[in-house]
Amino acid sequence: MGIEDGEIRAQGEELFRLMETGAPALFDRKRWEGMLINLAISDPELKVRLFRFVDVLPTLSTPEQLASHIREYFLDPGSTVPPLLKKLLGSVESPLAAGAAAALVRRNIVSFSRAFIAGETAAEALPALQTLWRAGDAATVDILGEAALSEPEAQEYQKRYLELIAALAAEMAGWPALSPERDRIAREQKLPRLNVSVKVSSLFSRIGPVNHEESVAMVKERLRPIFRAARQAGGGVNLDMETHHLKDITLEVFTGLLEEQEFVGWAGAGIAVQAYLKDTWDDLRRLIEWAQGRGQRITLRLVKGAYWEHEVATARQKGWPLPVYATKAHTDWNFERCADLLLANSASITPALATHNVRSLAAAMIAARRHQVDKDAFEFQMLYGMAEPVKRAVNSIGYSIREYAPVGALIPGMAYLVRRLLENTSDEGFLRKAFVDRAERDLLLAAPEPWPGETHAARVEVPAAAGKITPFANEPLLDFARKDNRDAVRAAIERVREQLGRHYPAVIGAREIPGSDTFSAVNPARPAEVVGVVAAVSREDVAEALEAARRAQPEWERTGPAQRAALLFRAAQLARERRLELLAWQIFETGKSWAEADADVAEAIDYFEYYGRQMLRLGAPVKTGDAPGEDNRYFYQARGVALVIAPWNFPLAISAGMTAAALVAGNAVLYKPSSLAPVNGWQLFSLLREAGLPDGVLNFVPGRGAAVGGWLAEHPELDLIAFTGSREVGLGLIERAARRNPEARSVKRVIAEMGGKNAIIVDADADLDQAVAGVMQSAFGYQGQKCSACSRVIVLDGCYERFVERLAEAVRGIRVGAPEDPANAMGPLIEAGARARLERYIALAGAEGRIAVRGEAPAEGCYVPPVVVTGLPRDSRVLREEIFGPLLAVLRAVNMDDALALANDSDYALTGGLYSRSPAHIQKAAREFRVGNLYINRAITGAMVDRQPFGGFKMSGVGSKAGGADYLLQFLEPRTVTENTMRRGFSPDVLS
Repeated sequence: MGIEDGEIRAQGEELFRLMETGAPALFDRKRWEGMLINLAISDPELKVRLFRFVDVLPTLSTPEQLASHIREYFLDPGSTVPPLLKKLLGSVESPLAAGAAAALVRRNIVSFSRAFIAGETAAEALPALQTLWRAGDAATVDILGEAALSEPEAQEYQKRYLELIAALAAEMAGWPALSPERDRIAREQKLPRLNVSVKVSSLFSRIGPVNHEESVAMVKERLRPIFRAARQAGGGVNLDMETHHLKDITLEVFTGLLEEQEFVGWAGAGIAVQAYLKDTWDDLRRLIEWAQGRGQRITLRLVKGAYWEHEVATARQKGWPLPVYATKAHTDWNFERCADLLLANSASITPALATHNVRSLAAAMIAARRHQVDKDAFEFQMLYGMAEPVKRAVNSIGYSIREYAPVGALIPGMAYLVRRLLENTSDEGFLRKAFVDRAERDLLLAAPEPWPGETHAARVEVPAAAGKITPFANEPLLDFARKDNRDAVRAAIERVREQLGRHYPAVIGAREIPGSDTFSAVNPARPAEVVGVVAAVSREDVAEALEAARRAQPEWERTGPAQRAALLFRAAQLARERRLELLAWQIFETGKSWAEADADVAEAIDYFEYYGRQMLRLGAPVKTGDAPGEDNRYFYQARGVALVIAPWNFPLAISAGMTAAALVAGNAVLYKPSSLAPVNGWQLFSLLREAGLPDGVLNFVPGRGAAVGGWLAEHPELDLIAFTGSREVGLGLIERAARRNPEARSVKRVIAEMGGKNAIIVDADADLDQAVAGVMQSAFGYQGQKCSACSRVIVLDGCYERFVERLAEAVRGIRVGAPEDPANAMGPLIEAGARARLERYIALAGAEGRIAVRGEAPAEGCYVPPVVVTGLPRDSRVLREEIFGPLLAVLRAVNMDDALALANDSDYALTGGLYSRSPAHIQKAAREFRVGNLYINRAITGAMVDRQPFGGFKMSGVGSKAGGADYLLQFLEPRTVTENTMRRGFSPDVLS
């Protein structure tokens, strides 16, 4: 133990000695909230139930709702609720006692929340804030709420911040100074009594990393009056740091505003930085250098970080590097070194160190002494309602404390409250270790383990020929929070723009056919802009392609599963290398946004990787049975020649999935891309050809449906059809493929995905922040042109009015325009005909119901704005027919049975969703919501290969789920070979 560490331990021991007057009220078992916290600590399963119940509580508006949720969360057979508490809660089973018991539970939970929330309004919070001031502490006041879903909500947040500053300024001006008059001005310039904390996500509804520049500009516009009001009142504003994907936006907003002439020299601005982020050290150094270079004092608030679980889950879901430290010890280590950095630079910045951890506090105090930083030159910060003994100890030795004091109503405060509960019950949290577990002081004051740096290797694909294939993992999406990724996409768009208008041939066998007939693929955002001129095959060309495939197929099958899988792996690598250009081609030809196009390319890579691995699994013969005297082998062979007919809405991903599955199974393929996305089809063909596919195994036959579709479905030399598209065309293919042909040598297999009329149910207890955002993404992502898109949202009575109101405001804020500009959330429909069809449906919807909102869209191009309609009769065509476009119908349901009946009243059964916090309703939907893919409390689009195998039934299609373990079986014929191994009465099996 070094000298400095010994000093830290000694300082920590002094703090512990000063804390021995008592434990935090939160852990007092004699209080109701203390009992709940200790129950949560002692029983992890009960902790989950308790926190989820606390989360849903504000939405439960009637005693009946509250009683039913108490039963579902705590009184089911699997519950571990202690008998005494179960007996108390069990009173909700009695109708007479239900109201009283429900009121008691609500009252206690609300009381519990008040331990962390200073008040519902500024006026209500002022007495608590004044009490802190009289005790020698200041506060930074935060308005509860996580994000704005619409521009009116964002404007309302801005208004509330301005009203908060005005209310605090009027009251605080009369509070007495805490220090001698000669020091008051100097001190309060650094540590002003009036201080508010602002979340940038609350100020702009479309904030996000893809539209980084627009987000920065709009947040600055909304934040500027807040800075101005605080400065005029002699106060300060602190920008909270939220999730990692908003970090760079927050930093750029902060420095950008302070570089404006109006705020030059103002020392009242601050920003939070999170010690659990690996890049915080570098961020701090840049902020310090920026402040020193401008001679402008800023406050840097160092916190541990409150979104660790979210950051870990998001990174793992998306396949991104973990932005946070994986252990609490490494976060504590980073906090200490960052605190030291801040204190070393206190001449130019004001450090604000936020922690309840005695070791962290002691380390900062020792660092302040070493750097000769006066106690009034920095402050410690802690959370309102927590760690009272720690605060008293820090106060008693002369340090300033500023408490983070939230203000707001219970519903927007639930997310904050749940985070506080997680902190206080975490088995790694300092307060629990110190006051509940009673950990040894030596352990609590031990130096945190330094972070050694990244120890895991990046994922590397091993070639199939090496015989070592890594487990499948989804291709990570681009992280648009990274500027280099955004810049790379812009550069790719410009590179592809230079290639527009080129000619693309058909390819049959080894021969490229320029075609006597051609057609143009155009940019739906600018229909006059030709993306490519493509050969249109004739029937004679298709017949030649079929013959070429028939000749090439036997040799392709004989190459074996390992070689065929290796080709897919090579194609996947080529796609990674060309990822940005592949993304850009979709923007130009199909009107996809950056994020939608990137997801399509990543999914195509996933199909290559996943089906290659699945073929390696299926390609090895399996020995069946154990009877002596015979050898039984079960294996698969290819079906023969496949026709793949691909859609335009996933021009690379679905094309890649169907084609790769057919090829890796040993079939030869005639590949017809959509006539609306043939250039993207050429990109897929090029990947596979360059990966080493032999001539004739894959034939590129672009053109119109009449040349390739129906007549070919009847052809006796065709063995398999894989189709994704409309119900009308799909049923026609199924019908024609089934017709008897005396020359046919096989029964054709048809795999057909034919769309959906998908519904999302919003329960009365749903989290509307989550539900509105999820419905928006599901209904209007890629202009509603996904077969999985939500076209019906069914809302229960209990929240119908509020849901429709918030949804309508959010839809009004959707920006529609050219997809090259990432600020546009919606682009064009695929073609003018699609626009005309959708306008007819919108007119019908308006005649039969009420248009709740119709957004705005450019007049030029194939644009239609997002539309929400209510009040439709239940037999309306708008509710029954598949409509590819941004038209969303909202229906009202009486109860969950009614909602499920409405959702299931469809010819289709593809995707569906439920937003609910009722365990009983979630279980009921899982049983009774009849769709192929059901999503609970998340958007219903964006299925991932392997994680969510995709496909439906009824009129949504026939065949196994794409991206699932049994999908390849449709492209294979199973065979069994039995050999009699007995010779002259003896058997090797018996002899062995």
